Amino acid sequence: MNENSYKEPEENTEPEKVEPAPVKKKKKGNVVLKGIQSVLDGTILTRDNVVKSLPFFLYITFLAILYIGNSYYAEKKIIEIEKMKKELKELRSENISTKSKLMFYSKQSEVMKRIGIYGLKESVNPPHKIFIMKDTTKKQK
Repeated sequence: MNENSYKEPEENTEPEKVEPAPVKKKKKGNVVLKGIQSVLDGTILTRDNVVKSLPFFLYITFLAILYIGNSYYAEKKIIEIEKMKKELKELRSENISTKSKLMFYSKQSEVMKRIGIYGLKESVNPPHKIFIMKDTTKKQK
């Protein structure tokens, strides 16, 4: 293995001089004020960067309008769906109640009560089959 060795630093006769960077004092108030003033008086619109990127800004504006319109459309559809669900629930309950009334009125005892008013009575004799001979149904020439 190699042994570690210590190197002596080279002596420099002249020490390096470090000059501090010049301190720039920016007045943020003036920059912001100038920016607001350029927006208000319209000079920002005459700059080349703004004029070049104007189609992009118009595209972004168009997309924002589409996004807002789409959200209104979706909310409208959600409201319609909720109304339809409520109406469907009411119609189902009406259907069930109508079916139960029909079942009640179609009972034999209820039918007898209703036709008793007209003087009709239930037949006690079972129905008879009527047989027709095939020869008598043909027309004679």
